[in-house]
Amino acid sequence: MAMGKVLVPVGLVAGAIVLMSLAGTIQTGNVGIRTTLGVISTDEIGPGVYLKWPLISSVHEFSAKDIAIDLTDLTPKAKDNLSLRDMDVSIYYRANPGSISELTAKYASQSARHDDGYFMPAYELILRIARNACYEEIAKLDSLVIHTQREQLGLAIQKQLQGELDKNDPGVFTVSRVVVRSVQTDPSIEQSIQQAVANQKKLEAMQVQTEIAKKEAEIKVTEARGIAESNQIIAGSLTREYLQHEANMALLKFAEKGNSNTIVVPSGMTVTPLINTGK
Repeated sequence: MAMGKVLVPVGLVAGAIVLMSLAGTIQTGNVGIRTTLGVISTDEIGPGVYLKWPLISSVHEFSAKDIAIDLTDLTPKAKDNLSLRDMDVSIYYRANPGSISELTAKYASQSARHDDGYFMPAYELILRIARNACYEEIAKLDSLVIHTQREQLGLAIQKQLQGELDKNDPGVFTVSRVVVRSVQTDPSIEQSIQQAVANQKKLEAMQVQTEIAKKEAEIKVTEARGIAESNQIIAGSLTREYLQHEANMALLKFAEKGNSNTIVVPSGMTVTPLINTGK
């Protein structure tokens, strides 16, 4: 059994094509800005499908998501008037979706087109302000310590940039984060940093040696004090009577050996010798 053919009226197809040509879409996270006869509409077009008005209006899609600005090959001067050889920073910002229409009118030539076709609101403006913020914050730090304070530097740039943006457009822009990707100092500064690190390590080693010497000296003092106290105790116990007793006991042991040819006279004693005449 042959299947019947479904015939679609040509007019219906043509109508569908016309409708498709009159419709456009806005991606999630973006908004559309309509310009009609040179006048920018104050109402943003939300994500989804919208109708085009050929010949009299156009719609441009703007990002309301985080936008990255990559600053590369910066050579700012530090607090000690020494220039960095290279500094790379990534800055992430976004615009309030409800304010993008006003931004487009206020900064008409400051937006930039992304490779994917949508526009980044006030991109060129924020690029310049962000660059100045980087230079200002670097000028507050010595070149020898910048490489150790990248996180703090990123937070300082973020605060500085947010403050500058809020001066003219409060509540419109949000600086999400700032990442200092790379900081390369001048070769002479690098050598100074390495020397400073080496000196610090040497100082730490000397401090350890000093502590060891102090502990050894304390041990020797403690030992000497113990010996002195021990000798003092012993000396205090050696009375004249005790010494005489010990001498008598030594003489008794000597006499018990039967050695009659030796006479022992204790020191300091006057003894009248007794001589056996043999009578």
